[in-house]
Amino acid sequence: MPWRGQADPYTVWVAEIMLQQTQVKTVKPYYAAFMKRFPTVRRLAEADLGDVLKTWEGLGYYSRARNLHRAAAKVVADFGGELPGEVEQLRKLPGIGPYTAGAIASIAFGRDEPVLDGNVARVLCRVFVIRRNPAESTTRKRLWSLARQLLPPGGAGAFNQALMDLGATVCTPRSPRCDRCPVALPCAARARGEQARLPRKAPARPLPHHDVVAGIIRKRGRILIDRRKPHGLLGGLWEFPGGKREPGETLEEALRREVREELGIRIRVGRELIVVEHAYSHFRITLHAMECRYLSGRTRAIGCDAFRWVRPEELDRFPFPRANRKILAALGGDGKKP
Repeated sequence: MPWRGQADPYTVWVAEIMLQQTQVKTVKPYYAAFMKRFPTVRRLAEADLGDVLKTWEGLGYYSRARNLHRAAAKVVADFGGELPGEVEQLRKLPGIGPYTAGAIASIAFGRDEPVLDGNVARVLCRVFVIRRNPAESTTRKRLWSLARQLLPPGGAGAFNQALMDLGATVCTPRSPRCDRCPVALPCAARARGEQARLPRKAPARPLPHHDVVAGIIRKRGRILIDRRKPHGLLGGLWEFPGGKREPGETLEEALRREVREELGIRIRVGRELIVVEHAYSHFRITLHAMECRYLSGRTRAIGCDAFRWVRPEELDRFPFPRANRKILAALGGDGKKP
């Protein structure tokens, strides 16, 4: 892992933010590209948000990138470009919660601070046979207390990294590799044969599903794209105009309504180009992309942050959500008709 063994607080910070809810193998290439593009806090703070999102494109959970950008500006303005080393100060920065603050403070600054992410929680639940859901507040408090009690004075950074890596590579959610585990002997769950059943989680709920429409709207050789408002899911990213189908609507009716409400124009809906199945953390969508023609009206940013009529070859300059990137691929990658 290229960020392991690094003492630079900025390096540790970027890595820990990227690793939130994302596997190491996925993070590695994004981390390398991000650090090359924004090698210092100041470079990140001075960058345009669109450039940051473009570099982050495909990694998902884009609020992480927006918060990283906002926090970098705050570090430059309030701390002279140097990331603070105390947990209390770190927690005041956008996007930094208890886990990330503890990781930065212990790894980059040598503070005796614990960490508790999903990997660490799993290890602790198994070693100490905690049969409660780690997401419950009382269980969470107990796990934080255990993580702090276990810290070796002066060695919290190495210990925390080892504990996180143990959970990621050996004490895995399924089929834990107990034969290779350095804490197999004191692990109470292994002694009782319960390691595969811990930690316990609440039963998974079915994900809600939505039909979503998107229009590839053409006018005089250009294609219309718009930028989502800066907050919320996928905030700041560009997309093909559209939205959710309401009950009783056809796909064509939904697309005409969404484009009118979003941009104030009328369109003619043509053939369906591609259907994309995509899952987010809390819901699933079926995205129907339709070829469209502009008919009338003055294009305005009504339900979006901004819009552009762009040449097909310019589309790849903009940061798009993953589902919209699949539309681009269906268009040949540059927006041109197949």
